[in-house]
Amino acid sequence: MMTRNLNVRLTDGASLPRHAKPGDAGLDLTTRQSVTLLPGETKTVGTGVSVEIPDGYVGLVFPRSGLGSRGLNLSNCVGVIDSGYRGEIMAPLHNNHRPGGDEMAVERGDRVAQMVVVPFLTCKCIEVDELSSSERGNSGFGSTGVM
Repeated sequence: MMTRNLNVRLTDGASLPRHAKPGDAGLDLTTRQSVTLLPGETKTVGTGVSVEIPDGYVGLVFPRSGLGSRGLNLSNCVGVIDSGYRGEIMAPLHNNHRPGGDEMAVERGDRVAQMVVVPFLTCKCIEVDELSSSERGNSGFGSTGVM
């Protein structure tokens, strides 16, 4: 099933989100500015675009694995773009290198993140005195024997 995602360029020359290859889940997001990040530094960069995500869907913004392998990630790990948001998509980039490590440069037009548009269900939270039992129960981290 394909859904439409409406986009607006906020900056001349900004790239609209797009799939790099057929079958890709993520829409590549590029930066509208060049930045250099010192080791341990975080800077938020704009993509130069805003989107209108259909009701019942959410845009999840993930770091690109190619940048992550070089030490650059999104500081918030995953961004959430709700269907009602109409502002510019921003990417908080973080240089994971330790002090004395490498500076990371990102040039205007570089792909810095990817957005996956997925359907979601809303729920109403109801307070109860107790939850139903399950085989797992309240066993958390490491409950399967693997940490």
